[in-house]
Amino acid sequence: MIHAENVTKRYGKLLANDRVSIDIGPGETAVLLGPNGAGKSTIIKSICGLLRFEGRITIGGYGNTTAEAKRLLGYVPEFPALYPMLTVAEHLEFIARAYRLRSWEGRAAELIRRFDLEDKKNKLGKELSKGMQQKVSVCCALLPEPQAVVFDEPLVGLDPRGIRELKAVMADLRKNGRALLVSTHMIESVGENWDLTYIMARGRIARVCRRSELPPGGSLEEMYFSITEGPEVPADGGRAL
Repeated sequence: MIHAENVTKRYGKLLANDRVSIDIGPGETAVLLGPNGAGKSTIIKSICGLLRFEGRITIGGYGNTTAEAKRLLGYVPEFPALYPMLTVAEHLEFIARAYRLRSWEGRAAELIRRFDLEDKKNKLGKELSKGMQQKVSVCCALLPEPQAVVFDEPLVGLDPRGIRELKAVMADLRKNGRALLVSTHMIESVGENWDLTYIMARGRIARVCRRSELPPGGSLEEMYFSITEGPEVPADGGRAL
């Protein structure tokens, strides 16, 4: 569903992504891990069509910048970017009109309820806290019922109830066959709700691992630190554990 092949991105002389490849199928949750500066945000923005790059990215078989791909992909950015003079309800209406959705009102009401925004429906974007903005951003991304969703640090700024609800929503999406890519620094928040992980270091994929491939008694956190604090990143982005 989300396929990136040999994606390379340079900012002048800085090589931010070096032949990064990611493949996430329907019903799979992939976790993208890496220290600051590893290139996570660059590959995410490239997948979402926000950056030019070398290589190939498709969403559901369509080039990621096509209208068909954009209908299939939802994106929750790390920093919500709401329209300051639109209310919460108007943000959802804007998305519905942009995607030409039909009978969307019930879906919007359910998202507003799940994320505890019912008393904020008439609040302007500029009046909302960071956590509330994040909730609205999630609602807008999920309203068109995308087949794939990219979450960039989705839990940052949320209150405990919001974190619990977003985790439940992500579990539902996974169960219903959606492909999820989740970038996070909060390794402990992932728990066992992942199928594969991509660990980035110095602009490359240092390790790809399925949950079933973890050594007996091993943890994702242990593997992460063994890679990111190790002496070298494998030259081929190797898989061996």
